[in-house]
Amino acid sequence: MLNIDTIKNGLVIDHIKSGFGPQIFHYLGLDRANFSCALIMNVPSKKSGTKDIIKIDNIISIDYSVLGFIDPNISINVIKDEQIVRKIKMELPERIENVIHCKNPRCITITEKYVTSSFKLMNREKGQYACVYCDAIYNSGSID
Repeated sequence: MLNIDTIKNGLVIDHIKSGFGPQIFHYLGLDRANFSCALIMNVPSKKSGTKDIIKIDNIISIDYSVLGFIDPNISINVIKDEQIVRKIKMELPERIENVIHCKNPRCITITEKYVTSSFKLMNREKGQYACVYCDAIYNSGSID
């Protein structure tokens, strides 16, 4: 049986879609962290069959909109003195900036490097975003 120590003060990112854990772990820079953290993959889940979990034994700053963009079903438990003191549910953000990049070679964000990539939510059910400059469509679920 796998044994991961209890988090004293930190975060538990739970209900990550199976296979997305490594992407989030890397995006958050946890592969370079100087504190304890764990990526647990393919954990049995009643809701989804399997899921990934990230445990962080530290309070770090997280851009919740990015996590919501990757997987709106993610929840974050804030742990203090080994107790859950707050639960945060993710959702698809209305707008994301500098997370994904437009694939349209004619988009101003490609031709002019100073222009911030920005996408607005177009279809919540499908998780579709459109570039605010050229309307190219991008689906939620991964970052580049």
